[in-house]
Amino acid sequence: MNPTECVLYSGGLKGAEAACGAAAERHGIEEVNFTFDDHVIERTRGVRTLSHAELAHGDVSLAYVSKLMHRHYPETDYIKKVLQTIWHQINNAQEVYVVGKVLEDDTVMGGTGWGAEFAKLCNKPVCVFDQDRNGWLRWTGTAWESHTPTITHPHFAGTGTRSLSDNGKAAIEQLFAHSFK
Repeated sequence: MNPTECVLYSGGLKGAEAACGAAAERHGIEEVNFTFDDHVIERTRGVRTLSHAELAHGDVSLAYVSKLMHRHYPETDYIKKVLQTIWHQINNAQEVYVVGKVLEDDTVMGGTGWGAEFAKLCNKPVCVFDQDRNGWLRWTGTAWESHTPTITHPHFAGTGTRSLSDNGKAAIEQLFAHSFK
């Protein structure tokens, strides 16, 4: 795959998203970081500030997301906008790569979990590097299985935890190096 024909969709936040963006830049891959007014992000390359109307396209009930994810998301405008930007990342991508932690209920920990869950709902390929297990997992449609991923679609999302560990950073580097030799 030609890196110049690829686009990374992300959010540009500190941690996994910033590491994905830096790897994309080193490999000559275009980067789109979705954000909203007054949202502090680390990456400045490819920033796409969403309008109120664009954010509304990704609107989802916080009660629905809380039930689906087996956790509580506070009913705040900020959280709603964060979930809406994640919707744009996943909606634009053909496959999704996440760094974080897969929980016992098969969801991914934190706000990042909504991205992985939305990808699953859309039947998009999704892989998670679980920092605690020190390995990549792929969603099969019914369960997570061990997997060594390769980016195969030109439009892909890279997202994950703000608490990026050394093994998570190395996994991102290896994913890009292996995919874009």
